[in-house]
Amino acid sequence: MKPSRLTAALVAVSVFTAFPALGQDRYGSRPPVVLSPDLAAPWVMQLRPGRSIAGHSVRSNARKVLFERPAKPRQRSLRTVQPQPVALRARNNPQPANPGIDPIYLPQEVAYSGPEKPGTIIVDTSDRFLYFVQPNGTARRYGVGVGKEGFSWSGSEKISRKAEWPSWRPPAEMIARERKKGRILPAYMEGGPQNPLGARALYLGSTLYRIHGTNQPWTIGQAVSSGCIRMRNEDVTELYARAKVGAKVIVR
Repeated sequence: MKPSRLTAALVAVSVFTAFPALGQDRYGSRPPVVLSPDLAAPWVMQLRPGRSIAGHSVRSNARKVLFERPAKPRQRSLRTVQPQPVALRARNNPQPANPGIDPIYLPQEVAYSGPEKPGTIIVDTSDRFLYFVQPNGTARRYGVGVGKEGFSWSGSEKISRKAEWPSWRPPAEMIARERKKGRILPAYMEGGPQNPLGARALYLGSTLYRIHGTNQPWTIGQAVSSGCIRMRNEDVTELYARAKVGAKVIVR
């Protein structure tokens, strides 16, 4: 065999025997990759903030994330609110808390020994009583409200007329006087429960004075009027039925 052919045969045999080894190398463990410290150092140092590499300061851009503990929910303190008392009063006629009157001023049958004839009305302004003289030495006594200081009067008059649920025209002097106190009176008011003259009125002669009811029954027994004699509505209604027009009225 010629040398050239022998050489070619040897090369073919060596290549054939080498291929199985190369195929097995794929599945074998490869040797570790070793880098030069000069190449690895810059990359490793970037993972360590605050270190310097070759005279340069490396800063980490990673932000620190702080996880805060969730705050406890605030507990609200509940305060019990006590309802405040509400003072109720009438729109036009405020009343005191206790609108009652002293029982002594309620109607009573009493003994009477005066000289006046039955049917006569006598008003005692000092004791706040009105007497309707009856037969057999008796009288029907009622509590009344009388004129305040400076407005009281005395004398004798006769009942000139009577009216049920009378209307009211305050005199000009009263309107001016009350305006100074901050109270505005109407020039005219129809009769009714809110009218100061109340349920009935007995007019005395040609004067401005009357025996009348009231929308303020708690004032009975007091000196609060402008000179008129005021009674509870139920009492003046009773007197209205008994007293006659022309009857004598004596105010002491």
